[in-house]
Amino acid sequence: MLQHYAEVKDKYPHALLLYRVGDFFECFFLDAVTISRELELVLTSKDGGKEIGRVPMTGVPHHALDRYSPQLVEKGYAVVICDQTEDAATAAAERRMVTREITKILTPGTLTDEGMLKARHNNFLAAVVIAADHWGLAYADISTGEFLTCQSSGSEALAQELMRLQPAEILVPTNVPDLVGLLRPGEKSEHLPESLPPGFCYAWRSQLPFSLIEAKQRLLEKFRVRSLEGMGCENLPLAIRAAGGLLEYLEETQKENAVPLQPPRTYNHTDFLILDHQTRRNLEITQTVRDGTFHGSLLWAIDRTNTAMGGRTLRRWVLQPLLSLKGIHARQDTISELVENGALRQDIRQLLRQIYDLERLAGRAGSGTASARDLVSLAESLEKLPLLSQIALEGNSPYLKAVQKVSPTLEKIAEKIKTSLVESPPQHLMEGGLIRPGVDAQLDQMREEATDDQQWIANLESREREKTGISNLKVGFNKTFGYYISISRAKADQVPQHYIRKQTLVNEERYITPDLKEREARVLTARDDLNQLEYEIFSRLRTEVGEQAEEIRAISRAVAALDVLAGFAEIAVTHGYCRPTFVEGREIRIIAGRHPVVEQSLPAGFFVPNSTTLGGDNSSPDLVILTGPNASGKSCYLRQVGLIQLLAQVGSFVPAHSATLSACDRIFTRVGAVDDLATGQSTFMVEMNETANILNHATENSLVLLDEIGRGTATFDGLSIAWAVAEYLASEIQSRTIFATHYHELNELASLIPNVANYQVTVKELPDKIIFLHQVQPGGADKSYGIEAGRLAGLPAVVIQRAKQVMGQIEQHSKIAVGLRENMTQKSKKKPKVEQLDIFES
Repeated sequence: MLQHYAEVKDKYPHALLLYRVGDFFECFFLDAVTISRELELVLTSKDGGKEIGRVPMTGVPHHALDRYSPQLVEKGYAVVICDQTEDAATAAAERRMVTREITKILTPGTLTDEGMLKARHNNFLAAVVIAADHWGLAYADISTGEFLTCQSSGSEALAQELMRLQPAEILVPTNVPDLVGLLRPGEKSEHLPESLPPGFCYAWRSQLPFSLIEAKQRLLEKFRVRSLEGMGCENLPLAIRAAGGLLEYLEETQKENAVPLQPPRTYNHTDFLILDHQTRRNLEITQTVRDGTFHGSLLWAIDRTNTAMGGRTLRRWVLQPLLSLKGIHARQDTISELVENGALRQDIRQLLRQIYDLERLAGRAGSGTASARDLVSLAESLEKLPLLSQIALEGNSPYLKAVQKVSPTLEKIAEKIKTSLVESPPQHLMEGGLIRPGVDAQLDQMREEATDDQQWIANLESREREKTGISNLKVGFNKTFGYYISISRAKADQVPQHYIRKQTLVNEERYITPDLKEREARVLTARDDLNQLEYEIFSRLRTEVGEQAEEIRAISRAVAALDVLAGFAEIAVTHGYCRPTFVEGREIRIIAGRHPVVEQSLPAGFFVPNSTTLGGDNSSPDLVILTGPNASGKSCYLRQVGLIQLLAQVGSFVPAHSATLSACDRIFTRVGAVDDLATGQSTFMVEMNETANILNHATENSLVLLDEIGRGTATFDGLSIAWAVAEYLASEIQSRTIFATHYHELNELASLIPNVANYQVTVKELPDKIIFLHQVQPGGADKSYGIEAGRLAGLPAVVIQRAKQVMGQIEQHSKIAVGLRENMTQKSKKKPKVEQLDIFES
């Protein structure tokens, strides 16, 4: 057995091998040590003979495999399951080892089991091919069938795309044979290309499947086409290579379970609004910055979906907003119709609550891994589609029309499942009790015979008592001897001659009869035969359902999109969102806008709305210098503008009284102070890196949101950098920008550059305190009230008093403001055109 274990292990040296031995899945040698450490299990040992000695061993019960294997996969390990493929009793009778084969390979990117996946998250497997500054990317979710490819240039673009996708596993081809295997999150390798971001699970693969010829041929054979033109990647060799390598990996890991993937769809990442990793983090789109939780994120605030597939669709939409006004308007039209027709919206949402995850159920059926319960859930969901279609006939918008037709094939499949499987099938397929009566004549006959035999044995005791006259005669059963007739020794002289003595005990004799032995044999084998026949009937049904996987997924995508839009309509009605108007140009005009998350976190009516005007005609600034006290709401205002623009390009209504917007190509944010200890970067260095990224990539069609640039260094340095950055954004890039700062000196820019305006968050001063009004109004602030913020935070009174004394002395002797004004006056007299100002010349 250990020899066979070693042979299998040699084929998968970089995976953990779980090897079935009796009622346990065992690991030996180094795998045993690893699993013992990772799962906190007891490490034991087994005698391996004189030459080997004691062999480390760790095991888990076979029935607990589904509990332990996900823990290993979550830690970044690949797990190979080597199970018994025959009855151990058969091997024992023939005096040989039980046959074992690889039945499943689990890796982070190839999971399909429901218990291992997050319902509202995609589980992407990605493959990357890099050639000089160009790269090809392919990624797939085998649980839903999605398969996409992309080819572009620039290492930063690749890193940002991977961080958007957050793949569970990334395949990387290598020419170094010793590298083949998994590089788990947190592990480092000098061979990993610099363009690939750390923190992901990388799987090194051989170069051969990623060669263009082999990859192209694999794609053509998999999808049974003669050309890749229909997939959009015919002239994208790096994308083809990545897609082909990904398919080869799936063929290796999924064994006999063929994965029903859609033909790859090619996209260009520049066709969508680009949100880099910093922007997604700062806007708290999927999780909060403070503690990384879902609660308090944008998704938390806007997710009103009723299905798991709708939740995944919403996440994809929010992370990849549209640039196409046609696509945006199609979503807006559907939301408008659902907002205006409340009865239609509520009927749709009520029905969607009764629909299971069609995408993943169809995927498991197509790969041959669906359980009977999966098929019953699938049938119950498919039965709801005709009713959804009838309800949607009231609508005229694009996404409602998409669900108005349901294929009769799907209705027939649902009917067949319902008439074939029992209403509540058992969890395990080999337990029997799956198939309804009347489905299969042979099965019905076998059940009838088994029932007759069981009834015959059940009536045997009363019949034999009557025949023999032995009143205390009993019929019993045990695992060793099977069925028997028990008679007390006092009545032994009354035993019929055809009884055959089986066992003698102190107080009784046990007998069998030829009829009893025959019935016993049939009863004991009938259950296994019945269970096997039921499994075969079920497997045929599952295959038939799996053949319709793509058709089921097609309608499921339409249902998921409608689920998202119905949720958008619900939140629009509940919270008073408006339909934004899109115009050509660069205009952003938001009237009484609100932060979608903060508004829901406060009691009703407590949030103070604010308006925003950027771009547009000459009366609208391109850059706003926003000043005001600490804790007055500047950062909230910045994020609010960014989230409204993002939601609008997702196609949603927005939290505002009205909004007139033009499409942005990118949204940039620089908010908060964060360091990166892993790479040795200070808070200020991280700030400068992010600022540099913005200045190097922003365009006049971008939206830039900056908060406290230059605060991480000395005052003069920081003010100089902040001034130069603001001036560059306004004069050179001319992007639509809100620049929140405590450097009140920046207010002078508005008097020098025509497209700059000053705004402030107002407060009300009282003799002993200030009141934050959270209102943004024209004009620049000249105070930050930082000491007041310290008092509110609970600093000791003596510290507050001393801070006020020091601030008074600094203000009295500071020459910064005087120097700035004099310098700007001189520069404006020399040249009408704005140049970089040497504000600290003197």
